[in-house]
Amino acid sequence: MFFKPVKSLGQHFLVNRAVAEVEAEHALGKRVIEMGPGQGILTRELCKRAKHVVAVELDRNLFLMLKGEMKEKNLRLVNKDFFEASDEELGLADTDIMIANVPYKLSSRVIDFLFDHRLQAVLCLQKEFVQHMTAKPGTRNYSRLSVMFQLGFTHTRLVEVSRGSFRPIPKVDSVVIYMKPRGRDVDENERRVISALMQHKKKTVKNAIVDSCGNLGMDARAARGETGRLEERESRVFKLSPEEILAVAKKVSTGMSSRAPAPARE
Repeated sequence: MFFKPVKSLGQHFLVNRAVAEVEAEHALGKRVIEMGPGQGILTRELCKRAKHVVAVELDRNLFLMLKGEMKEKNLRLVNKDFFEASDEELGLADTDIMIANVPYKLSSRVIDFLFDHRLQAVLCLQKEFVQHMTAKPGTRNYSRLSVMFQLGFTHTRLVEVSRGSFRPIPKVDSVVIYMKPRGRDVDENERRVISALMQHKKKTVKNAIVDSCGNLGMDARAARGETGRLEERESRVFKLSPEEILAVAKKVSTGMSSRAPAPARE
């Protein structure tokens, strides 16, 4: 049965079983969480290999279809918005890996989720998004996403996926990648600084921080004081490596107010 996709959910259903098999090889003997199982092509391959699978589907019709068709004993289906579910509902305490075909509109939120939970993953993501995640300093695509992803993970590209592997056919091709967490901590204030820096990435570190002082809970005078002590103050933000940007963020965050707003998501 083929369900009509819900446009507001960004649904594109994988129809290429060979891609699902590549993704599912990383589930062997593991406890897996899958976000957005859709029509279940990946879910079925995961259940053949995994110790246990939790598949979280927001679409009620798809959830009921999967519940009616899939009777695997190692599968638990959850009908909920993935990001509104509790860690207990998702079974994160017992999860080894996330394996999923991620809707483009949710890709950044998924990366942040994996960073926060230090969870390894195999994800099918749109190729353009992966290019932004893996962009190098000094390049046009280098962004907050690039910095946070590279601080948080090492990665391996597993397979290129043509747009014809999905229905309806998306406008771009995709890539399956394996992500392994580095286990690095980046606290909330440091994330705010990173976001502020990357919003003004063409400017010097000093000017980027001063221009963002309100969002960082500082006045301009305090911001100038904080940046005046930085060795990197005259460096262009977009030319700094993720590690150098984090080092700046750690120094600047000590002078920040806890009232500063949360960083913007990409």
